[in-house]
Amino acid sequence: MEEALQLLKQPEWRIIDQSCLGPQFEAAQSFAMDDTLCTSVGSHLSPAVVRTWVHHQTISLGIQDTKLPFLEQGLKFLESMGYRYLVRNSGGLAVVLDDGVLNVSLVVPDTEKGMDINRGYEAMWKLIQMMFADFPVQIEAGEIAGSYCPGSYDLSIEGKKFAGISQRRVRKGVAVQIYLCITGSGAGRARLVRGFYEQAKQGAATKFQYPMIQPEVMASLSELLQENLAVQDVFMRLLQTLQELGSRLVSRPLTEQETEWYGQYYESMLERNARFL
Repeated sequence: MEEALQLLKQPEWRIIDQSCLGPQFEAAQSFAMDDTLCTSVGSHLSPAVVRTWVHHQTISLGIQDTKLPFLEQGLKFLESMGYRYLVRNSGGLAVVLDDGVLNVSLVVPDTEKGMDINRGYEAMWKLIQMMFADFPVQIEAGEIAGSYCPGSYDLSIEGKKFAGISQRRVRKGVAVQIYLCITGSGAGRARLVRGFYEQAKQGAATKFQYPMIQPEVMASLSELLQENLAVQDVFMRLLQTLQELGSRLVSRPLTEQETEWYGQYYESMLERNARFL
């Protein structure tokens, strides 16, 4: 955990807050933004970045989801429930993004030998533990069977998952990304994803093992901590925790070079989605 802590103790964190941009802010823009920041941080044109972001009524699909035998029916089901969707460029399977889910990306330079993948996961886990250290709970990391997008760094309290972590590496930059279910019903989100898989798989045999979702193993932090948390409260906890670690927080808009990269990455996200969907 010591190495993970060192990763969090950056001399300077550049804060990019995109949590209040509203429903018109698309997920494709977000994933293009993280690739842009990876490129910038990896080129030493930017200090390490913390980016926060919220998307409305969106399902972020993994590559494997595009191989479901009845994908079209699954997508129609999501549309009927009022959700948009896209295929993201980092690992994992379908996750729900809505206005009660805060996403955080930590973008740091890769090391010469390549940063150990677990170090990024451990750093994010440690950060979340520190942000909620005033609550008498244990935040565990480990796969929660029956959750959507299960992984070995699912974050949970008493066996109920509220967050999942993924990583993306681009041009000597590493983005460690987490979605945090802050408000609303964790089980309700899980039921939505279960409905998608029911429609998109329809009991067919598949080479890849898709999750058998049990909504009762998922919850939001507000439910788990029995506290009326808001996304902005958690954003403030994040900034406070980074300051307590001794980092200087700065806010800077995209440079001209970053804006150019962003345009290129956004185009490639759109092309990628046109190819998969």
